[in-house]
Formats: sequence, C-alpha cells, structure tokens
Amino acid sequence: MKRLHPGVVCAAAMLLSGFLSAQTAGRSGAPKLDFEAVGMPLGKAPANAEIVEALKSVSAERIKSNIVHLVGFHNRSTISSTDTDLKPGTGVLAAADWIKAQFESYSKDCGGCLEVQFDESVEEPQPGFGNSHPRIVKPTPLRNVYAILRGSDPASARRMYLITGHYDTRETDVMNTHDFAPGANDDSSGTAVSMEAARVLSRYRFPATLVFVAVAGEEQGLNGSRHLAQRAVKEGWQLEGVLNNDIVGGDTTPGDRLQSKQRIRVFSQGILPSSPPDQIRQALSIGGENETPSRQLAREVLAVDRTYFDGAAPFRAVMELRLDRFLRGGDHKSFSDAGFPAVRFTEWRENYDHQHQHVRVENGREYGDLLKFDDFNYIARVARLNIATLATLAKSPGVPQQVRVLTSNLDNDTILRWEAPKSYTGEIHYQIVWRETAVNDWQFGIDAKELPGSTENSARLPVSKDNVFFGVRACTAQWICSQAVAPVPSRE
Repeated sequence: MKRLHPGVVCAAAMLLSGFLSAQTAGRSGAPKLDFEAVGMPLGKAPANAEIVEALKSVSAERIKSNIVHLVGFHNRSTISSTDTDLKPGTGVLAAADWIKAQFESYSKDCGGCLEVQFDESVEEPQPGFGNSHPRIVKPTPLRNVYAILRGSDPASARRMYLITGHYDTRETDVMNTHDFAPGANDDSSGTAVSMEAARVLSRYRFPATLVFVAVAGEEQGLNGSRHLAQRAVKEGWQLEGVLNNDIVGGDTTPGDRLQSKQRIRVFSQGILPSSPPDQIRQALSIGGENETPSRQLAREVLAVDRTYFDGAAPFRAVMELRLDRFLRGGDHKSFSDAGFPAVRFTEWRENYDHQHQHVRVENGREYGDLLKFDDFNYIARVARLNIATLATLAKSPGVPQQVRVLTSNLDNDTILRWEAPKSYTGEIHYQIVWRETAVNDWQFGIDAKELPGSTENSARLPVSKDNVFFGVRACTAQWICSQAVAPVPSRE
C-alpha cells in the first residue's frame, strides 16, 4: 500500500478513508481493524523547498576543515583552562576563542544575524562518580560558546530549538591536560555539526529561534551543558527541542564490517526519575513510558528523516529507547533533567579503541581518537539530518498544549482535546497520529477537522484508546508539523 501523508490528500479522499466501514477487507483479506479503517497510513510529509535548498549547501570539506582545526589544539581538556604552561594556541580556551570567531564570521556573512556569546562560569571542586576520583579539583573556568539566530516572527521567536556538541576532549587519564587528546570523533564531529548548522541556517530566516552551541566540561561530568540548561530554566527559555550530537564521526576502522554508514542512533529519555510520583504512577498505569516529550522529539527526527532522506540512498535514523549507551552519558541528559525535550545522535557502532585513549600503537592495535578514523561524508549526512530537523521545527507552529484524552465514559471511541501552541499566530492545522501499542513509530494520521469533536480543538475518533497510542501535532498550512504531544487522561 502506498503510504501517504494526510496533508497531501484532498479532503474528500480523507473523508472517504476516514469513514470506511470496519468490515472493509484489509490487505490480507481480513476485516480492517478500527485503527486501520480511519485516516491514512502515515508516510512522507511534503518536503519544503527552502529546507531542500539549505541541505544542498552542507559541505563535507568545511566539516573536515573545522575538525582539523579542533584537533590542532592538541588537548582540549576542560581543566586545561587553569594551566599556565600550555604552548600558545593549544588548550580548551584557545579552542573556545576559535569557535567563537567562526560563529562571528558566519554572522558577518549574514549581516550580523547571529548573537555570538560566551556562556561563562566557574566550576567548583566536585566529588567523583561512584568510586572514581574527582574530575574537577579546584575552581575551573568554563566556557560554552553559542550563537543565537532570533526568530523573525515576534510571537514565534519565543520558541527556541538548540543544537549542541561538546568541544572538550580527554585522554585515558581524564586529568591529563598535556598529552595529545585529539578528540576527532568525540566530540569534534558533534561540534562540527553544530558549527555547520549555524553556517548553513544563518542564511535563512525562521519564525522561531535557533541556538547553536559548543559546550565544554562534558568529559568532566556534563558541566557545561548543565550550566546552560540551568540558565535556560532561570531565564525562562521556551526550549521545545534540543539536538545533541556526540560521536557522530562514523568511525572507519579497517576490517570492521559491522559499522553502518546508513544509520544514526537517536537516544532519548523515557520517564524522568525526578518527575512527581503521581505523574510517574500515571504514566506507568497507561503504558506511557515511551510517550515522553524527548521520545516524541525522537519520533519527529524519524519523520524528518523519511521526508528528506528516504531516497535511493536512504539515511536511517534509528530510535533507541534508552537515555544513552551503557556506562556512558551525554549532554542531552542535562537538558532532559531540566525538563526540556532532548535527544542524542550517535554513530551506529563505536570503536572504543578510538575513544578516551592515549594515542599509541600496542601489540599491533592503534589507539586514539584520530582524524584518520573520521568519515566526513557521514558527518555531513548527520549534519543534514540535524539541519532538516531544526528547520522543520522552527517553521512549525510549536507543540499543542494541554493535550488530553477523555476517560469519563467506557466506550470504544476516543475523544481528544487540546489547546493551541504557546507562541504562534498563523493558521494551524492539527493532525492526530496513532500507532499500535507494540509499535514504536507513528503509523496512521488524519487531519483533526475530518473527525471534529463537540468543542473547538477537539476530535472524536472511532478508535479504541486502549489499543493504540495517540498524539496531536500542530502543523502549518503547508503541513510543516511539530513533534507530537501525547494526551494525558482527563475526566473533564
């Protein structure tokens, strides 16, 4: 069956599809189930011409050049900011100055469109993790570098979407600030993605605000991202999505036949342990472990991937139902802990000989996070996926608010209600999406107008709420949609 998007079929066709009898024969000849008889299979959304144009300007050569420059700072340990014996042009502070200068050059090219700043703080001595030694033992200056592209629409500009990678590196000994720690993959690759996103997207204007960041302190304990996330909370940022790129270099190790250059993993937080106990109990009672804002952001990445990269040579985003890999962590956790939707992009198969290692050859094996193992074309593909996701979100109306599913009656219909996004004044189309409870990504969708409820911003679907998960997305007239919001039970 051809998979269509509800935004590209006519209203009459959708009405016909939406009200087909549940007795109509399915593909296998069996009667259709209720969730199959309403709406349409959810396929590609229409591609936006401006986003397509932007993707063409992503440059693997520029990405390579930026990574080469970053590696040239020798060792970018965060705690090298307190060293006084480093060679000129090396260390974490020199790297921060260079990244800031690159952001400023992009801003100059677009007529000063970027607000480029340091987010500076001093990290106080901290205890170690578990049985490990402390990673910050004296007051340590820390610099995040960021550039803000303010939204062009006064209302929508309050919404923000952020992309980040960490520019600090480490050696085997996390306290070693002098030996070569190139960090070509971990995480020059992610920093280069954030920088390339700033270069490309600064040529365009979006209703919402985009923030391009390179953070420090990741290897010492997510210090930089934690500081920025806390700042976002303190200053009331309406941050609706964070994309963290960490280890996206597409490690190319001779003889490794299990690496995939056609896949990128997307990690996201399930239920936050810090959530109020009643919210956790409610989510567990309805099987909502995978309906969190971060998981919905990951599904939006998958939707963007289908629209822009599902061609002859597809690049597949794979949703991982984990916060992160075993024994590892990343900067998206800082934002997720602060209550913001956040995901992490990471290559399909990591080589741990090329991470957190003293550069050496030992028993014929080469150790170290060296430039030679990066695949710059792969990193460019990751950058394109990030750019397409950021642009889509920034063009969307933002997420619907107060999404509820009515549970006051025992019946086989589903009544959904919601409120408009916080910061959008244009025309909005609402799309209802759903999937079977054993399926991870959205399967079906319909324009909410086709099955209106009894009140504004509501829908009534002849689909059992017990057998599927629902979401509500806010879309423009051109069907550029936000990530979905899962409804919470309500007896109103």
